[in-house]
Amino acid sequence: MSDQSPTPLLSIRDLTVEFKTPEGVVHAVDRVGYDVYPGETLGIVGESGSGKSVSVMSLLRLIREPPGRVVSGEAVFEGLDLLATPKKRLRDIRGNRISMVFQDPMTSLNPVFRVGRQIAEAVTAHHPDMKGQEAKARAVDLLGLVGVPEPERRYDQYPHQFSGGMRQRAMIATAIANEPSLLIADEPTTALDVTVQAQILDLLQTAQRETHAAVLLITHDLGLIAEMADRVVVMYAGHIVESGSVEDIFNAPRHPYTLGLMNSLPQAEGHDEWLRPIPGSPPNLVHVPPGCPFHPRCLLSQDREPCHTELPALEPAGTGADHLAACHYKDELESESARILATAERL
Repeated sequence: MSDQSPTPLLSIRDLTVEFKTPEGVVHAVDRVGYDVYPGETLGIVGESGSGKSVSVMSLLRLIREPPGRVVSGEAVFEGLDLLATPKKRLRDIRGNRISMVFQDPMTSLNPVFRVGRQIAEAVTAHHPDMKGQEAKARAVDLLGLVGVPEPERRYDQYPHQFSGGMRQRAMIATAIANEPSLLIADEPTTALDVTVQAQILDLLQTAQRETHAAVLLITHDLGLIAEMADRVVVMYAGHIVESGSVEDIFNAPRHPYTLGLMNSLPQAEGHDEWLRPIPGSPPNLVHVPPGCPFHPRCLLSQDREPCHTELPALEPAGTGADHLAACHYKDELESESARILATAERL
């Protein structure tokens, strides 16, 4: 666990993002707030459509407007509110102070330009005095740093000549080219096989050590969170439903959704042969149900009125100082009977 500075590197408050669609307004992110501290890894986890990627993309103004719109909020990064910053100034920050590794490197790398040239351009975009052979040498060094064999030869190759894992390495090289203070990794291993996933995880940790950057890790994979993160934010239907240290979240979850995610993972030990998926499906974000958005799928809710009528606040839970949960009955998850209920067969 990284030592936390009293001053967050990034502080998000009351972030709300909507999208206009023919079916109605999609409430993608609803009053989200969290902090990222220098040098730490914060994991954001949730199912597809939970709002985890949109919440981060909107900070960098990478969502299309329209149909997207940041309704409210602030995102203070190194003393500057990213949501109120002129786009020209924001372009200076993106790729320099904040870098991003996207899920699919094939769509992020330009197929008609050589890989090395694209990395060199990431350097010269923020260091215009570095040109020609100096920029190429920096790009070659970066390719070598991220484990690309024969980096000088690979410099002149095109993205289609790289494997999926190699393309992701090239994207990481581009992301760390200017030694950012915040590195955002959006599902960085989803499209890769298990062996390459492990290599990319090691590489991300190496990149963090090299740059001393904070890492904001967006994923649906709790195993990845357990291995990489210091703290965790769990999102569901555009809301934060739980947050805390990795130890608190994995050892003492205080939201039924978090516990459901954990119970749906394959276990290395035990006698159960069947996975226990969370029943039902995430809600339509055009018509989010009243009350707690998770209540239609929650085994603790049943017919309890508050779950159907009142949105639970994100409040202290458990013993951890920063452990928060948004559940009317979070204290019941401490009891063994609630754990048995939450892990009961659901098929």
